[in-house]
Amino acid sequence: MKSLKEADIKKGMKVLVRCDFNCPIDDNGNITEDYRINAALPTIKYLIKKEAKVILMSHLDEPGGQVVERLRLDEIRDKLSENINSHFLKAPDCVGEEVKKMINEMAPGKILLLENLRFHKGENENDEMFAKEISSLGDIFINDAFGTCHRKHASIVSLPKFLPSFAGFLVEMEVDIMSRILKDPKRPLVSVFGGAKIETKIPAIKKFLRVADCVLIGGKIAIEAKFSDSKVRLPEDFDEDKLDIGPKTIKKFKEIISKAKTIVWNGPMGYFEKERFETGTREIAEAIAKSSAFKVIGGGQTSFAVSKYGLMDKIDFNSTGGGAMLDFLAYGTLPGLEVLNY
Repeated sequence: MKSLKEADIKKGMKVLVRCDFNCPIDDNGNITEDYRINAALPTIKYLIKKEAKVILMSHLDEPGGQVVERLRLDEIRDKLSENINSHFLKAPDCVGEEVKKMINEMAPGKILLLENLRFHKGENENDEMFAKEISSLGDIFINDAFGTCHRKHASIVSLPKFLPSFAGFLVEMEVDIMSRILKDPKRPLVSVFGGAKIETKIPAIKKFLRVADCVLIGGKIAIEAKFSDSKVRLPEDFDEDKLDIGPKTIKKFKEIISKAKTIVWNGPMGYFEKERFETGTREIAEAIAKSSAFKVIGGGQTSFAVSKYGLMDKIDFNSTGGGAMLDFLAYGTLPGLEVLNY
């Protein structure tokens, strides 16, 4: 995987940067959490300093290959402008002559944000012609969208076929941390899995059964999980609705967490969005935050829970990938990383 620092960035060079600005938004289109925007800043600032023409692209939610006004990236542009203290333009589309004209008229060291990639069906369908059309906007390509590297989408796996391609600083950091967890963690290594979709967790859980010292499973997936491995700890009790783990389980999980030296957490312990079902998630979050272990969390719900309880500053690393983090931990690579070796 080639690093951005290996790229020969010259003044005025057109640099296409795939970011993951897929932030949570409310019904009015307002951003409710901007961690993924902030995570992209080191790469963006580096390119500005190099006086490149910085062309940012991302998706937002799932518009289904058509224009959805609520999912335009105007709010992303405004939040990013605020965070880098510099106003910049947003293109009306992510391809086309008007976009090329805007790029040609850009001054070196300035930013242009392209419109939502998923307004075009070619993005999710991994259409090579769509990728080629995007590639015509730039001189080189930087992938800094770790949270989308598990997707075989045009801007992730096909675009690198047409331009010299490099990993951004966020992708590098994510890969480095996840690789260290897999290869040389401080032990005991305890992984905590929760959430509702067991099919997305099984490969990572199976991998962790080989590398972790203990695997704690809560949430809805704990009801469906079928594991006989001695490293697995399933809930001993639930609340009456089975929408949260019970007090015996909380106590046992907290004891194990307190002895850990490395902790990886993906997925809440119950339906924590409702106050009556939040005890398990809140107490496990507090136990992890209190631990002296190296603590890594991932997944939108997990990050939201940790933020909700005011504990984010106690976490060593908040991965920008949920599914991408699980896939990397399960397989040791991702489709979007493999193509950076071309």
